Amino acid sequence: DEFISSPPRKTVRFGGTLTEILLKYEKGDTTDFELLKHQLSDPDIKDAQIINWLHEFRASVAYLTKELEQLVNALLKLPWLRRSREVVEEYLGFLGNLVSAQTVHLRPCLRMIISQFVPPRITIREDDVDISDSDDDDENLSDNFNTCHRALQTVATYVPSTPQFLMPILVENFPFINKSERTLECYVHNLLRVTVYLPTLRLPILELIIEKLLKLDVSTPQQDIEDAEETANNPDNEEKSTEEGLFDMEEDEERKGDKAVSSRSERMAHPLAERLDVLMTILFSYIKDVCHLSGKLDLNRTKDLYRDLVSVFDKLILPTHASCHVQYFMFYICSFKLGLAEAFLDHLWKKLHDPNNPSVIRQTAGSYIGSFLARAKFIPVVTVKACLDLLVNWLHKYIDNQDTGANAYCDVALHGPFYSTCQAVFYTLIFRHKQLLDGNLRKGLSYLQSLNFERIVMCQLNPLKICIPSVVNLFAAITRKYQLVFCYTIIERNNRQFIPVVRSGTGGDLVQTCTNPLDSFFPFDPYILKRSKKTIDPFYQFWEELSAEDLENLKKPIRKGTSEDEDDDFLKGETPQNDGVVGIAANSYESSTRSPVSSTGSPSDCFVLYP
Repeated sequence: DEFISSPPRKTVRFGGTLTEILLKYEKGDTTDFELLKHQLSDPDIKDAQIINWLHEFRASVAYLTKELEQLVNALLKLPWLRRSREVVEEYLGFLGNLVSAQTVHLRPCLRMIISQFVPPRITIREDDVDISDSDDDDENLSDNFNTCHRALQTVATYVPSTPQFLMPILVENFPFINKSERTLECYVHNLLRVTVYLPTLRLPILELIIEKLLKLDVSTPQQDIEDAEETANNPDNEEKSTEEGLFDMEEDEERKGDKAVSSRSERMAHPLAERLDVLMTILFSYIKDVCHLSGKLDLNRTKDLYRDLVSVFDKLILPTHASCHVQYFMFYICSFKLGLAEAFLDHLWKKLHDPNNPSVIRQTAGSYIGSFLARAKFIPVVTVKACLDLLVNWLHKYIDNQDTGANAYCDVALHGPFYSTCQAVFYTLIFRHKQLLDGNLRKGLSYLQSLNFERIVMCQLNPLKICIPSVVNLFAAITRKYQLVFCYTIIERNNRQFIPVVRSGTGGDLVQTCTNPLDSFFPFDPYILKRSKKTIDPFYQFWEELSAEDLENLKKPIRKGTSEDEDDDFLKGETPQNDGVVGIAANSYESSTRSPVSSTGSPSDCFVLYP
């Protein structure tokens, strides 16, 4: 009805057809040409007029050369997306004709399409300050995005080289991280949709997205996120964030009634953490959708995506120190199949023991191995034992080569990968010792004794002096309990030899003790982004804080010849479960449940159990 009631088409404007206007322009008569540009830029232009012009332009694309770039730009600025279906179809036809006849206009066409990948801006001013951002209430947003992808596919069909021209445009149009989470969400979601029909761009698009996520991640240290949550949850703090509730990311049906309250409670108090949470949720959903067809894992698709993600991991994640959340995309895809987790561990192992890699990369690979083995519930004990065998054998060979030479002394700069591997082994044992001993205590103890921890601990390189104290203390307690090695003599000697660092500053002399000379971190420490953590938690092994009874039991060495039936409760303890355990609140058990990087739900550093 709208189409029928609209004004009739005019075939002659300004004294002639489009072809005549363009020919006049070539001869220097620009009057009709300027009138044409003016009409195309008229905000009140009717659908019928747009259709008529587009119909004529499609027949005259041969004239739209580089010299008529201004006219083409006016056409690309037409408000075609929010028009009738007839306008949309005619415009898509025009785009196809234009790029196939005049590839010189390919980049402007791609820029126009990509600019529509975010919600339209609305103009808001407060006290003469422009606070404009995306319009979150556009009901047709999803349809508009679908049409944009149709347009991009149309262009790619006519111009096969589209991907190489498209990628730089996707990079330059990526919204700044301070844009609303809605804007970032839409753009990232649309980028991931592009990978479906332009598969050659999947790797560079994943690199682009993960690079931006990484910048968000390192801009929001875990301590800042926890402090913001604590402040927001403080009942004395009546002042609410002005941004709260403006950009709810839940589905429409979840915005009603009580669900609106729950969605607000899922928002992160830290604004950058909220953006990161939204984008990580999208990335996890994309990984799941790509790897599964009709609810079943598609192994070939999963392997292809795994290769791309490992490539991004090597390029961006591994060289980045102390990121907190982004690396979990590898944790998640590895949870789909044990073979992927083993492939990832093998990949990290090759990074670790290859002397041609930079020392810092080898050390980080060691941190990833230890954290992954400790935290991934989906890795069975048999795989843990295989990895421990590999790591411990390498440590013994390293000691064989280094423990008697000129470099046989404690030095992080010389032996960084060795210390990182030691810490990975100690950390894995702390988390997995119950499982390693479960079922058959005698057989489990025999296995642990075969690893010969005593030689590693007693060697001249002195790993207990370098590893993080919280890890050393728990390792010492557990190995003493099972009479594997007695560490406390070495720990006491190290403490006596330890020289505090004195630093002078404007506030006077400051005495500091360096408790982390390796500058190491645990990449799979607890994940604290509220929405996306729901994806990770089912596969994640939380640290179970030790009860007073467990602490007491750790002080008692087991007796030689103890039968399995006489084991104490600590030894009989089940494989650690995370059911009902959601980490320790930031303000409870404060000193005893913090890891060296101050994240909740990690091994305690509160005690050194001297005999």
